[in-house]
Amino acid sequence: MNNQELKLSISSIINSSDLYESKLQDICTLLKDKVDHFDWVGFYFKNGDLNELKLSKFAGIPTAHTIIPFGKGICGQVAVSNKTFIVKDIEKQDNYIACNINVKSEIVVPIFVNGENIGQIDIDSNKLDAFTKEDEELLNFVCTKVAEINTPID
Repeated sequence: MNNQELKLSISSIINSSDLYESKLQDICTLLKDKVDHFDWVGFYFKNGDLNELKLSKFAGIPTAHTIIPFGKGICGQVAVSNKTFIVKDIEKQDNYIACNINVKSEIVVPIFVNGENIGQIDIDSNKLDAFTKEDEELLNFVCTKVAEINTPID
């Protein structure tokens, strides 16, 4: 499935009548199943007023890292920097939280609602230097679509 087909499928998921959590799960499953080098796909969101992220829906091997403090690991760094972070080789990354011994590279893309970083999509790959500009562009699209349907909980 190419990126254009993935975008159409993601738009269909977003526009469906399914509940928000179901949409997130469907997006995770679609990306993991249809992109060969996406071995783990998950969403982390800001955990209320706390300076931490909480794992939401994901597809792949379960992780013990369901809560990540801001600044810790790649996800925690993106929560602080508000910028996409691509790790070509996790062995060369000092502030990396190992979730699975097979992971070799990672990309984390923030989700913004009204200019606020509310969460991110996190993708792990079992291949070195797995992520391309096309992957980043696709994930930016996903984050924009998720932001459109996000309803912050007070």
